[in-house]
Amino acid sequence: MSQTFDLIVFDWDGTLMDSTAHIARAIQEACAELGLTVPDARQARAVIGLSLAEALSAACPDLPSSRYPEMIAAYRKHFFVGDEEIDLFEGVPEALSELSGGRALLAVATGKSRRGLERALAATNLVPVFAATRTQDDCPSKPHPAMLLELMAQLGAEPARTLMIGDTTHDLLMAEAAGTHAAGVLSGAHSRDELASCPNLGLFEDFGALYAWLKTRTA
Repeated sequence: MSQTFDLIVFDWDGTLMDSTAHIARAIQEACAELGLTVPDARQARAVIGLSLAEALSAACPDLPSSRYPEMIAAYRKHFFVGDEEIDLFEGVPEALSELSGGRALLAVATGKSRRGLERALAATNLVPVFAATRTQDDCPSKPHPAMLLELMAQLGAEPARTLMIGDTTHDLLMAEAAGTHAAGVLSGAHSRDELASCPNLGLFEDFGALYAWLKTRTA
């Protein structure tokens, strides 16, 4: 019998929204503005999914902690230029609407700020489909398990019946730490080889392939 789930938790950037390249570019532009060593695209993408402060400190190791607020402000300035043009991956709104009408509850666990997630949820009209959300403002950064542990406690879900879906090793390692299942999508920041190094029930080329699999696990 196939594993079925009562709670499905989605990462946001790179999983539901095609924002990976935009985030990496904003990190690079913020570094350049502040005269820091600019990470290449691979380095900038590698930190996506962490809290903003941890991501920027990892991408910019020559940045002293006293300048973190300055760096965060620069990143947000560059990110918000054109962010309204970032789209959800094809089929995401329809899939989430259908899934939310089934037996499984849906939630979000993201490295975005609370303000950033609420802005994105409102812009995409997805507020009604999620039973709960956690952000970098609510919990320690991934891969710490707090986001998943809090969501399960709030929604009454057991780890064995909970699935975390993300595009980074941070997501999959968080699931491992929380004792839940995990699945990965290859549409975001980390490669197949990177995701395959973490425990998972499957790695999917895109959201469409993931959704086809999910439909058999939520009946």
